[in-house]
Amino acid sequence: MKMGRNIYKAVGVGLILYALIYGMTATLPVMRTLEQSSRNLFYHVPMWFTEVVLMAISVFFSIKYLRMTDPEAKTSGNPLIADTRARESALLGVLFNGLGLITGIIWGRVSWGQNIPSNEFAAWWVWDPIQTCALITLLIYLGYFLLRSSFAEPEQRAKIAAVYNIFAFAALIPLFFVIPRILDGLHPTAQGENTGLFDTKNVTNIYRMVLYPSALGFILLSIWIYQVRVRISSLDLRIEHLMAEKSYKNQQS
Repeated sequence: MKMGRNIYKAVGVGLILYALIYGMTATLPVMRTLEQSSRNLFYHVPMWFTEVVLMAISVFFSIKYLRMTDPEAKTSGNPLIADTRARESALLGVLFNGLGLITGIIWGRVSWGQNIPSNEFAAWWVWDPIQTCALITLLIYLGYFLLRSSFAEPEQRAKIAAVYNIFAFAALIPLFFVIPRILDGLHPTAQGENTGLFDTKNVTNIYRMVLYPSALGFILLSIWIYQVRVRISSLDLRIEHLMAEKSYKNQQS
């Protein structure tokens, strides 16, 4: 059983190594004006895939927490474990959002701002709709953690954060998949133009041979990290519970 649980970890690491090695050394057809910077497709796009998966996991456990704390629901277990899972998944989602923004800024510098001096802000950030939407998403989820830090009582914090998380994920969908496609911008997906993942004219199968495994590899790696962090946080939660019980018994004696 333990070996079976570890298979996905080995697969994830193997796929990422494949994407790093083959993605940087393979002979690729030129992709419009991107030239060799098109290799960033293998690392930039998977960041967003991974974030969406992590945020979906987070909102799932936020909903689960609300169901577990519903007086009319017949559920068992510690609801704070569900809250812990929601928090840790959202935290990793924020990390991958940041990585997506960083790789996107570097790629944009090469593609859009190569003729602009590096000391100018426009060389790194052009307020493209998809850039701006990604930044707004990051700020929304940073607000999730700021909200959590505003409450000391665990149950109250978990409940309010769970409700906020649902609205945050509802905002993520149009910010990622709708608004950038209907606004004019420099990004290839602007105005519905499909020059990215599913474009059969500009993205050949050799790109997909690296991009899809890379995306899956980063998703599996993020799940591995997520599970490790959940185990650590659950242990902390258990220790806090035992200490509270001990303190209560001491007060009674």
